[in-house]
Amino acid sequence: MDQAKAEVLAFSTFPRAHRSKIWSTNPLERVNKELERRARAVGIFPNEAAVIRLVGAVLADMHDERQSGERRYLSEGSMALLGPSDDTETIAEIDRGE
Repeated sequence: MDQAKAEVLAFSTFPRAHRSKIWSTNPLERVNKELERRARAVGIFPNEAAVIRLVGAVLADMHDERQSGERRYLSEGSMALLGPSDDTETIAEIDRGE
């Protein structure tokens, strides 16, 4: 445990608003329960591709819900607390011909 101290406490370097979401496995458990519920409703899958389609559809649906404003996993305000991004440099400028 002493050797893994830095890894175990790595979540504490994030803003306080992120900590409870980072250390918890609740979102993963929620995904697993939803997949199990849908798989039980289907019953028997005819092939592996059908399982992949179901899992993909469930994950895409959950992703869309998380991206909407109401169910956002980490808010834009809390993400701004992480510091400036390295991706803020200008890639291209529009020349308006002036």
